[in-house]
Amino acid sequence: MTNTEYLRYVALGDSQTEGLGDGDDTVGLRGFADRLAEHLAASNPGLLYANLAVRGRVAGQVRAEQLQPALALRPDLATVVAGVNDLLRPRFDAAAVAAELEEMFAALTAAGAHVVTVTFPDIARIAPVARPVSSRVSDLNDRVRAAAARHGVTVADVGGHEISADPRLWSTDRLHASPLGHERIAAALAHTLGLPGCDDAWGLPLAPLPRTGGWQAAGAELRWAAGFLGPWIGRRLRGRSSGDGRSAKRPGLLPLTAADGPRTAPAVADTV
Repeated sequence: MTNTEYLRYVALGDSQTEGLGDGDDTVGLRGFADRLAEHLAASNPGLLYANLAVRGRVAGQVRAEQLQPALALRPDLATVVAGVNDLLRPRFDAAAVAAELEEMFAALTAAGAHVVTVTFPDIARIAPVARPVSSRVSDLNDRVRAAAARHGVTVADVGGHEISADPRLWSTDRLHASPLGHERIAAALAHTLGLPGCDDAWGLPLAPLPRTGGWQAAGAELRWAAGFLGPWIGRRLRGRSSGDGRSAKRPGLLPLTAADGPRTAPAVADTV
């Protein structure tokens, strides 16, 4: 796709778009949307950027809470990335989730925005105990691609690349991308948009990891289940969300400044 001038970029979504796993709540979160804004600003110096994402939101909440504010900002580029929180819930309706995403695709494109989204990686390849949701991921990705095609939405096929399952692209909770993962997602979006200087290097594999024994792998799975999966399920059963009481980190369109630049704080563990 040839590059177009983008001056008003608005990001909608959940914790991945907010930037969890890339920085922390003390020094600030960066994330793929901030990183994409940096790519955009390199060739569009007048870029204004807003990030409406809030952690813990399911697709329906993203639509209900973020779509109208996004439209009011009159973006010429918007990213819409949501649905993982839905995938992980006991009752998952792929058609309903895709319908929420499609409503956002339709409204934003009708308002003149170029909309971009991504496909999701197979969670079971990142956390084997999540194998039961593999078919959900495939189903949702197929529906996202179909909805995107109906509305001229650009899809960065992140989930379709082998690199997306590399553990180094994921934080210790295996639910959020690591700084490297956010960097690769941003690069995939930039390449798909045809931004100058952006190529397909984002999909290249990393150096092989040393092999681990079966007992080591099993122990790692148990520690992950106890440290992250169990508490996440507990919050869901209590009807709580990591996003309770939170608002968007960047609700208005602002230019990028030095304060928006790279951050090196360690990744944090939280819910999607």
